Amino acid sequence: MSVSAGVLTAIAKQKHDIADWRKTLSISFTIYAPQNVASQLRTSHGNITLTDLTGDQDFATSHGNLSLEKLNGKLTGQTSHGNVSIVGSSTEISLGTSHGNVEAKNCEGTIKLVTSNGDVQLAKLKGKVKANTSHGNINGDIIEGELAAFTSHGNVDLENLSCSVQSSTSHGGINISVNQLTGPLSLGNSHGNISLQLPKGKGVDLDLQAKNIRLEKLENFSGSKEEHSMKGSLNGGGVSVKAETSKGTVSLVFR
Repeated sequence: MSVSAGVLTAIAKQKHDIADWRKTLSISFTIYAPQNVASQLRTSHGNITLTDLTGDQDFATSHGNLSLEKLNGKLTGQTSHGNVSIVGSSTEISLGTSHGNVEAKNCEGTIKLVTSNGDVQLAKLKGKVKANTSHGNINGDIIEGELAAFTSHGNVDLENLSCSVQSSTSHGGINISVNQLTGPLSLGNSHGNISLQLPKGKGVDLDLQAKNIRLEKLENFSGSKEEHSMKGSLNGGGVSVKAETSKGTVSLVFR
């Protein structure tokens, strides 16, 4: 361990291979620093926890969890086998894991969350949000701004939205509930249904493609409706709403 020119360096690494696992050591660091500080953290088998910091944080582990709270700055974090949790943070957030769940709550800014095998939980987010998983579900509640949510094998359930939405899945269902239409909606599915709830009386441009289309009686609609497609303007037109599934049903209701 050393300090030079205001930089703290703490390193623990083994000098040679250890044949007997009973002789191994587990080493942890707990660092107390001023709130306005930048860090670069690396470990191979351990958790990383950061709390109450303002500044750029760059951190990674291969077998451990990331637990983050009350951070403000550019955050770049990665783990391969562990869960990711971030709460009450803002500015620029980019977090990922390969095998684990991701949770983000009460965050604001540009937010990118990625996992390959795990679920994504979103709550009370504001800004430009992107969430990706390959084998897992995406759940969200109270999101403002822009949202892109993609999975290939899982469901997408999003409610209380006041944002534009891009979302897709290949094997699962999509359920979207929008409180305020602030931007375009684009939803795609291959082997599942799409259920969409929109606020009443708003102007939208509809483009629906599905094996079956189910919707309430529409008033002030101008366009065409066939068995597998519907395209036209509602209440004079406005926000673009697209939903397409090749082997499922699109359901549209207004509340």
